[in-house]
Amino acid sequence: MDAPGQPDRRAGHDQVARALVGLRPSPGARRAHPYWVQAYLLVYTPIGLFADSRVTAVWQQYLLGVLTFLVLYLAALKAPREQRAQVWTCVAVATCFEIFGSLVWGIYQYRLHNLPLFVPPGHGIVYLFGLLAAQTPVVMRYGRRVAHFVLAAAGAWALAGLTVLPAFTGRVDVQGALCFPVFAYFLLRSPRWPLFAAIFIIVSELEIFGTSFGNWYWMPVAPWTHIPSGNPPSVIAGGYCVIDASVLIVLWTYRVGLKTIMTRIKTTITPKAGPMIRFRPESLENSGELVSPASTSLIKSRSRGV
Repeated sequence: MDAPGQPDRRAGHDQVARALVGLRPSPGARRAHPYWVQAYLLVYTPIGLFADSRVTAVWQQYLLGVLTFLVLYLAALKAPREQRAQVWTCVAVATCFEIFGSLVWGIYQYRLHNLPLFVPPGHGIVYLFGLLAAQTPVVMRYGRRVAHFVLAAAGAWALAGLTVLPAFTGRVDVQGALCFPVFAYFLLRSPRWPLFAAIFIIVSELEIFGTSFGNWYWMPVAPWTHIPSGNPPSVIAGGYCVIDASVLIVLWTYRVGLKTIMTRIKTTITPKAGPMIRFRPESLENSGELVSPASTSLIKSRSRGV
């Protein structure tokens, strides 16, 4: 271990090694470094979906699910502790939405008519991708212009789903268009707008590959509401606005509840100081209790100041 105030020897060794073998990072590598986690997640998503489209048994899906959990765990290590808590909360919250949307409502169905094990960590990957976007150079440099660009792309897709795409897909994507106002509101008004802008990018990739590979299938007409839908809906990323709000509510409730519980535990364990009670010697003598003669004489002598 280096002494306090001394430079890190390992850092010096690394610099010497790079100088000897010529491993100096190029300017392009330095510019790409802040995006490597996002690139890692963007590359894994279609690969994982393609692998799922080739599995023939549920146990193979279980293996893919375990691998996806591992990918999410390793990627989340690069995020701050607060964001990691949000990511794993999102996994739980999104799983509840998945159970309702797929197995109860039936607005979409997975290939094996189940809820694949890779889906919960897949939502965590999407959410982590969005959370890390706020610190990327493109967001810090261009600010809200990134949100406006994403909003224009989402609006173009929603409009195409109502006008141009039905000629090729045979579907009028009303459901995706209905998600657009929700997405636009959060993108323009929320301080967490980089999250939603980035989520639109990765969800668009995920939905296009997932429906193309046949991992899942959106119903042409949604049950209960009878709203026509594309496969996939255009701005379905707007659903993450609801998921994000649910994540924040769950974390806030947990922290407030935990704080309340800890406060009650501390007040219960810590004894409160009560009033001090002093007995006069005469009161003990005349209290009617049985007192020995020696104790009585001692009390009298103390009361007389002897």
